[in-house]
Amino acid sequence: MLDIKFIRSNPDAVRENIKKKFQDQKLPLVDEVIELDAKSRAAQQEASSLRAERNRISKSIGGLMAQGKKDEAEAMKQKVSEQAARLEELEQQEKELEEKVREILLVIPNIIDPSVPIGRDDSENVEVRRYGEPAVPDFEIPYHTEIMESLHGLDLDSARRVAGNGFYYFTGDIARLHSAVLSYARDFMIDRGFTYCVPPFMIRSSVVTGVMSFAEMDAMMYKIEGEDLYLIGTSEHSMVGRFIDSILDEKELPLTLTSYSPCFRKEKGAHGLEERGVYRIHQFEKQEMIVVCRPEESPYWFDQLWQNTVDLFRSLDIPVRTLECCSGDLADLKVKSVDVEAWSPRQKKYFEVGSCSNMGDAQARRLKIRVNGADGKKYLAHTLNNTVVAPPRMLIAFLENNLNPDGTVRIPEALRPYMGGNELIKW
Repeated sequence: MLDIKFIRSNPDAVRENIKKKFQDQKLPLVDEVIELDAKSRAAQQEASSLRAERNRISKSIGGLMAQGKKDEAEAMKQKVSEQAARLEELEQQEKELEEKVREILLVIPNIIDPSVPIGRDDSENVEVRRYGEPAVPDFEIPYHTEIMESLHGLDLDSARRVAGNGFYYFTGDIARLHSAVLSYARDFMIDRGFTYCVPPFMIRSSVVTGVMSFAEMDAMMYKIEGEDLYLIGTSEHSMVGRFIDSILDEKELPLTLTSYSPCFRKEKGAHGLEERGVYRIHQFEKQEMIVVCRPEESPYWFDQLWQNTVDLFRSLDIPVRTLECCSGDLADLKVKSVDVEAWSPRQKKYFEVGSCSNMGDAQARRLKIRVNGADGKKYLAHTLNNTVVAPPRMLIAFLENNLNPDGTVRIPEALRPYMGGNELIKW
């Protein structure tokens, strides 16, 4: 969310940013919010003047009464009464105008970083670098559900009967692999100096609107009926929400946190063949990383976060690449984003397994996360987030890249302590 003062002073820059995100339908909002803000400030100014006048008159009434000027005192009382009605009207007007301003500010996109490539959608994202050599074996790699089922590790039919499409049962070594990957990712991040957290899996609406856009909220979030609670779509939501209405000591920054949670998503819309099975689902588990830092530190931490994901996947012998997300593919709160994609030997292409985002001060402004600086002045923190690992989707890349010709799956050395020392998953 942008500061209204910034929009007021830089309307052309805000309009240009909207155009770069190919959201021209939002251009009229700039003039509309500036006009509403002007009316709001005018109402505030008039209300302040009336309060000052009321205080002055109230003091004079006592003096008039003491001097026996009862009629003049009564006239002053009448004036105060009239002003009270106008003041009440102005205060209601202020409240309504401030709400309208906030509603518009919530949908005007954040200013993107100058380095972000300009493009309409994810088809125009730009490859940055590849890590590891993508290979295609000389034997056929089955679809991931077939691999899992051959290892007696997946039951989709029962899940459909119990919960519908988009759910699964993992069993045996596949279930163990799922947990092993999450445990390994947890320890991987702890070893890199991050503090491990397990957050609430439900959050209030005030946090939801603080961490994401309305479009994302509608497409993603499940609401608990009859409660002001939503199931989280990622632990970033409750982890950043933890600092709502907080004033942090600058000496405590940066806060580097890694969190585990289940995640729940509606996943609206139709999806292609390659998104069957456990690729796009309503429930999954994830290890996340979150940073709260000073504004000047956020570019450094952005690069550190996506590099952590690259390093983790490479430690499991999975080739990956990084993609710079173009302007049209950035959610409204994001300043800059890089996707990490894993190599699929079966599809002979990469697919997304994580997304790293610098949110600038957008979430902090919405949630009122401030920092008390060394000079005593307060400023808004910057927040960043990135996926460490998110099975089951990550398991697709793991199984395809570690599958042997005989149908067994090799366990990379780094993961073996979490799999009972085993070197293979077999029937």
